Amino acid sequence: MSDRIYSHRDLIVYQKSFAAGKRVFELSQTFPREEMYSLTDQVRRSSRSVSANIAEAWRKRRYQKHFCSTLNIAEAEAAETQVWIEYASAHGYIDDETASKASAYYEEILRMIVKMIHGSSNWCDLKSREAGKAGREGVRESESRYGIAHESRVIDQYALLSPSPDLPDSPSSAAESKDA
Repeated sequence: MSDRIYSHRDLIVYQKSFAAGKRVFELSQTFPREEMYSLTDQVRRSSRSVSANIAEAWRKRRYQKHFCSTLNIAEAEAAETQVWIEYASAHGYIDDETASKASAYYEEILRMIVKMIHGSSNWCDLKSREAGKAGREGVRESESRYGIAHESRVIDQYALLSPSPDLPDSPSSAAESKDA
């Protein structure tokens, strides 16, 4: 199933990371007052940063290296959020089951981000029929050149983000190689 992507808000991974950030905020409201400027602030910041960096990466997709670099930051923020959730669980601020579910949800987000990085050419190909015409005709400014419909991408996100064998540096393959 293909979906037309008009903005970062249409990305499945953005939607999941935004929802996760909202949930982390809700969970952190029960943390003790003495954690306000340490654990609470850190877990909120890192959880919100995941979706913010995904949005930034989407806007930088003209430049594949910037796209990947910004997604690497989103990946690091998601992993950092998992660590803060583990601390919250270790101190009894959230129960083990909730922490486990939150960590698993972030693991899914991490897999999606890693898959986007490894398949960045699929996400960054911005060639369009309009770009081909501009080279022959020169650049002309008109209202149609600013139209969203012409610049939106059709991306089969489900195929690109579907589960597949672990990639070499995905979080789950790293954990499995330590266990072996």
